[in-house]
Amino acid sequence: MKLMNGKNVAKSILENIKERTSSYEKKPGLAVILANNDEASKIYVNSKEKISDSLGFKSSVYRFNKSVTQGEIISLIHELNEDSEINGILVQLPLYNHLNQEQIIELIDPKKDVDGFHPINIGKLNCGLKPYAVCCTPKGIIKLLKAYKVKLKGQSVLVIGRSNIVGKPLATLLTLEDATVTLAHSKTKDLKSLTKNADIIISATGHPKLITADMITKGTVVVDVGITRQLTGGLVGDVDFEKIKDIAGYITPVPGGVGPMTIASLMENVLELFEQQNKRQE
Repeated sequence: MKLMNGKNVAKSILENIKERTSSYEKKPGLAVILANNDEASKIYVNSKEKISDSLGFKSSVYRFNKSVTQGEIISLIHELNEDSEINGILVQLPLYNHLNQEQIIELIDPKKDVDGFHPINIGKLNCGLKPYAVCCTPKGIIKLLKAYKVKLKGQSVLVIGRSNIVGKPLATLLTLEDATVTLAHSKTKDLKSLTKNADIIISATGHPKLITADMITKGTVVVDVGITRQLTGGLVGDVDFEKIKDIAGYITPVPGGVGPMTIASLMENVLELFEQQNKRQE
């Protein structure tokens, strides 16, 4: 078993971002909109703010209580779209139930869509064109696999989970790397037959310990995107790590695997959007 340490790879990416940012007189600007009461989201946003500041970015966080209206969020997005000091706009999901998530995301200028969720960016990705930004978690997973020199071309890759945030864009990115991709989900029959025949398994369901030892073939590369907080307070992934770690060829830990790569990819997206908008590429 070889552990794919996302913290180490992410640290290297962040150091590179900080170095590149220091060469610019003007600094990248990130705006984050937090409109929910989810504790995990609050912690996540605070972490993004700290890392953003440490890289030399200018970060602004807009926090709203439950009384916020759709109109207020829309008005803010219009302002941020027009603000030349803001290069990336991030709407932390989920939103309060009374807010229309799809409408809000579609209103973000795709050239400032740091999460890569806008239909224009997703459409460009699916067409094999360069989007303004690529979804952070899928982008981070590809970078992590490449950092450990995991072969993708011609490999049989099973992606479990078909969300618009991870599963679908990840399947597209893997296809662009010439992998042969199967996209499984909650309605898939006989998941075990697919996992046993995969060279690489990437699970993003949020279903604790969905992938068990009897589902893995010796040497399979296993990437665990899921993260669930147990009643005891501990964190577990989609994969039964302790029982699979000695079977897998490579495996990611939870936490410390995909999570840090997502944050690093987000920060890289901020810098890349800044460079695009200022027509100055490295």
